[in-house]
Amino acid sequence: MTTAPETNHAARTADRETLPVELVDEQGRATGECPVARAHTAPGLLHRAFSVLLADARGRVLMQRRAAVKTRFPLLWTNTCCGHPAPGRSVTAAAAVRLGEELGIVIDPGELTEAGVFSYRAADSASGRVEHEWDHVVVGRFEGDPPNPDPAEIAEWAWVRPEDLITAVRAYPAHYTPWLPGVLEITYPE
Repeated sequence: MTTAPETNHAARTADRETLPVELVDEQGRATGECPVARAHTAPGLLHRAFSVLLADARGRVLMQRRAAVKTRFPLLWTNTCCGHPAPGRSVTAAAAVRLGEELGIVIDPGELTEAGVFSYRAADSASGRVEHEWDHVVVGRFEGDPPNPDPAEIAEWAWVRPEDLITAVRAYPAHYTPWLPGVLEITYPE
């Protein structure tokens, strides 16, 4: 495991909690929009999200431990990065941008592939916030170390063999985000 370096990142152009997310119905069809914070207020509004999982040539996946300041599920291990595409925006384009923001990874959206989608709902008992997402799983390739992890997003990162990760998630689910099992199920179906 490698801890994200303490670096001075440029000020964010907008508070992420005020950015718009795309609300969807139970079939994933757009129905409107609202700010991130409202979508995650109990009981939670179903909205579009993405979860990225990058692998290297050895087949290992890049994991991150969410920063302590995250408003939902802080300090839990999860997939490479997550986010919400702006209403009407391409999921892979938004995922490429988010990889840059969180990890400093520059990747062309064309190098990312949507592997599938699932829906889940999970309440964070510590914050009272709720994830209710139509989650697009996006996969891609990356080699090396993340060049510039943002410590406001990521506490630690690690390369992990998928079979070890699946075993750990089953054995210690409280150490991982509630959406990670769905990401793994789509990426590594049994």
